[in-house]
Amino acid sequence: MSVESVFPALEPLLPRVGKPVQYIGGELNSTVKDWESAAVHWALMYPDAYEVGLPNQGVMILYELLNEQPDVLAERAYAVWPDLEALMREHHVPHFTVDSHRPLGAFEAIGVSFSTELGYTNLLTALDLAGIPLHAADRTDEHPFVIAGGHAAFNPEPIADFIDAAVLGDGEEAVLDITEVLRRGTQRQAGRAEVLRRLAETPGVYVPGLYDVTYREDGGIAAIAPKEPRAPKRITKRTTIDLDEWPYPKKPLVPLAETVHERMSVEIFRGCTRGCRFCQAGMITRPVRERSLAGIGEMVEQGLKASGFDEVGLLSLSSADHSEIAEITKGLADRYEGSNTTLSLPSTRVDAFNIDLANEVSRNGRRSGLTFAPEGGSERIRRVINKMVSEEDLIRTVSAAFAQGWRQVKLYFMCGLPTETDEDVLEIAGMAHRVIKAGREASGRNDVRCTISIGGFVPKPHTPFQWAAQCDPDTIDDRLRKLRAAVNSDRRLGRNIGMRYHDGKPSLIEGLLSRGDRRVGRVIERVWRDGGRFDGWSEHFDYQRWIDAAGAELSPLGVSLDWFTTRERFQDEVLPWEHLDSGLDPDWLWDDWQDALASREQDDCRWTPCFDCGVCPSTGTDIQVGPSGTTLLPLTPVAPSGG
Repeated sequence: MSVESVFPALEPLLPRVGKPVQYIGGELNSTVKDWESAAVHWALMYPDAYEVGLPNQGVMILYELLNEQPDVLAERAYAVWPDLEALMREHHVPHFTVDSHRPLGAFEAIGVSFSTELGYTNLLTALDLAGIPLHAADRTDEHPFVIAGGHAAFNPEPIADFIDAAVLGDGEEAVLDITEVLRRGTQRQAGRAEVLRRLAETPGVYVPGLYDVTYREDGGIAAIAPKEPRAPKRITKRTTIDLDEWPYPKKPLVPLAETVHERMSVEIFRGCTRGCRFCQAGMITRPVRERSLAGIGEMVEQGLKASGFDEVGLLSLSSADHSEIAEITKGLADRYEGSNTTLSLPSTRVDAFNIDLANEVSRNGRRSGLTFAPEGGSERIRRVINKMVSEEDLIRTVSAAFAQGWRQVKLYFMCGLPTETDEDVLEIAGMAHRVIKAGREASGRNDVRCTISIGGFVPKPHTPFQWAAQCDPDTIDDRLRKLRAAVNSDRRLGRNIGMRYHDGKPSLIEGLLSRGDRRVGRVIERVWRDGGRFDGWSEHFDYQRWIDAAGAELSPLGVSLDWFTTRERFQDEVLPWEHLDSGLDPDWLWDDWQDALASREQDDCRWTPCFDCGVCPSTGTDIQVGPSGTTLLPLTPVAPSGG
């Protein structure tokens, strides 16, 4: 395929579409390298709109890391909106990168980062627009290798037919190993089949085409086995241990068009041991690895100089859990006091939050609202999900915040959790009422606000809830209607409470894609051929289209949409991701599932003896990663420090 830019053909189309600026590239800190000087060419795609994809840290890190290699070139691509897609088809313009507008088909590899499974149809659009066969089995030596990554790659079986490989776990080291395989394959003119075998031998890389899946008469999976001796029986995730050795991104991309996040972000630590049973991210990113205080400071200083952003986001799954969070926030607040630079902690737990921390974060900027995620309305359901946050802690925290001048708080919840009843959900209303009462008493004002935001629960692979039955949309929608009525039952308090929620239908489809096997690929393809695009966007999502496709494609195979979603799994069932190792012991996950059903909590193992989840190298030791790097320490109870 030609490597020439498609921009001369694309440019006349841009005045005819919405937000054309998102397709032109040229952002501050973007990179355009000479094509001929590179031995390996990567197209890094985020399968969603530019406004969502550009701030994605994973893509930004790999983009910068690859372009630092002297003989490697990396460019970015995002999903195009349906208006431009129609024009591109009409005028035969292939899918392109935004950096130099080269066609995707000209690259050796297309790396696709999936944060959500609802982006699968956008991948098919990109491949089809690029002239790349949808099915990996139909590709030849002339086509790129399509490689999936991100959290959804921990069960890539629903898109197994469409991808050549998937990367499990952290990408920094894995992408360099894959690049070396591609480099050697090009130099030695190895065929596609041989390169796939070499990729399968690369730690953390799964090549679906080298595995057979057989099924039982009842529709379940009988076995997943390699059909090639060089393919391992199990693929183990990659873990980047010392984050200070990977201080990326050093030069954050600055968007030309409006994006969902416009800030300079630093990942201050990776992993989580809180043990929330619904949280796939917390489970699959274990163990906890912290950046050092000095490393964070250097990244912030360098990133601000390179980007000009005036906000610094300190990112992690629970940023206040960093063992030096008090020192980090005070040091940064001191350094940038008097400037326009503000700090934010996008992810904070109630029991790790304190007013001193909040004051440091807001010292150089306005006091916006505080956000917490109790997740469940009742104490019982919080025990089930292992979200060890009491309502007393929440009320005490928000009271202190309102007393210090904050005026609004946002609370996140889920609906449809395992063992949930109507009463569990209705207790959200009581909690919101009590937050408003406490805020008025603490502040002496009547204008305090509380917003409750509620999403449908989706069981995820590699979590204790991977065996759970998913709640049906009608039940979720009924509970949310009852909740709205309960919130408004006290008009004096209800007028200060906002309620945002999504209906249960998109969550059910996400559940199908999350826990599906290879047979679900037929559903994805049919939905796409019937016009499915941007399924993560409510204005584009069509529930009936998915229902019709599932009925047409799954019924002849002896399974159904309900079989993949609302059915509880049994212990000995072969799960579609059985051969993909996140480091978690399946027996430990099952035991934690049984604890959930019995409403038993489990403590955070960062501060208690090891629960032997399987991630750490051996029983009786734990990976403790802090400013000095990685050490194996005997497990003794340690009290949390700082905030």
